[in-house]
Amino acid sequence: MNRLANQDELVFSIKDLQREGTKKLSKTVAEYYNEGSMDLLTLNDNTMAFDRVRLRPRVCVDVSEIDTSTKCFGAKVAMPLGFSPAAMHKLAHPEGELATSRAAAKAGCNMILSTWATTHISDVVKEGEGYGNAYGMQLSMVEDWQTNIDVVRNAEKAGCKALFLTVDCAVLGRRLNEYRNGFSLPKHLQFPNLPEGIDPHCSTVYDPRRAYDRSFTWEKVKRLVASTTMQVYLKGILTAEDAILAADCGAHGIVVSNHGGRQLDGAMSTLDALEEIVAAVKGRIQIHLDGGIRRGSDIFKAIALGADHCWVGRIPIWGLAYDGERGVTLGLNLLQEELTLTMALCGCSKLSDITPGHLARLRANGLFAKL
Repeated sequence: MNRLANQDELVFSIKDLQREGTKKLSKTVAEYYNEGSMDLLTLNDNTMAFDRVRLRPRVCVDVSEIDTSTKCFGAKVAMPLGFSPAAMHKLAHPEGELATSRAAAKAGCNMILSTWATTHISDVVKEGEGYGNAYGMQLSMVEDWQTNIDVVRNAEKAGCKALFLTVDCAVLGRRLNEYRNGFSLPKHLQFPNLPEGIDPHCSTVYDPRRAYDRSFTWEKVKRLVASTTMQVYLKGILTAEDAILAADCGAHGIVVSNHGGRQLDGAMSTLDALEEIVAAVKGRIQIHLDGGIRRGSDIFKAIALGADHCWVGRIPIWGLAYDGERGVTLGLNLLQEELTLTMALCGCSKLSDITPGHLARLRANGLFAKL
């Protein structure tokens, strides 16, 4: 009675999708996607942070019509959730980023492509033609400035609306699974978004065109913002101080992110960082969030705490591994159903109805209290 129809015989939640998708991956690839740096403290805290926040449902509200849609990068999207940049989708499925793009476009979901993607940005964007969603490109700043600009120009040419500039990767986090498993890009795959002449299979050989820029400063952020027609979002902000500096540098927005727990282990969770940043920015720029989202109610909590939009990176990977494009679609459908249900049971018919008053946070005395 009143229950929605099953979408899959095995997968009823993102937790199920993670389990079933992981089963189809090799140990090396599964640990590359699912794990993070060092002892995985930050990776695990990203998800646990959402459990430290509870919902305060409001009742006897007309929720006969629920609208989860919003706008992001000028595109109307089905819900405040998009696909954040994640490397090497072809490790999960032969169609890789092409299948992810088709699922995103058909669902009205924006997608950001990783510099380390296994498909060229122009081909990814073509898969979404006619659907109205928006695409963006992620950039990991390297020492050679021209290489950075080449990535930017290719993204502009492909029609990208946003550039996600990773700012928490001056050096690579110590990911123990990659050491234990000897992880590397398989010989049959390439990084087509990097300029020609860079050997993607010689990761230990120094090349300024692929070496992360340890001297990346706020002055270089300003220079990059001035170098592109795309909206620039700084991905990897965790403090109010840096959020203010991002706004001062002309960034259109930030992504509150700790790289999915893959960089500095022991860094705070993104949800815990969000409140301070929202209070400091005071609406000057867009505030997006990624890290730890596994349920539609998690999206609701992030919006209630002030996020304008949310992003997920591992969920499309698990969907790809499970069943290609259909698996990615399945993950999106589950999240939208759960978000719709959460909004209905909390008395919210549209996103603007969601407020901090719908949440309670775990306090030091062990009790949950209204925000």
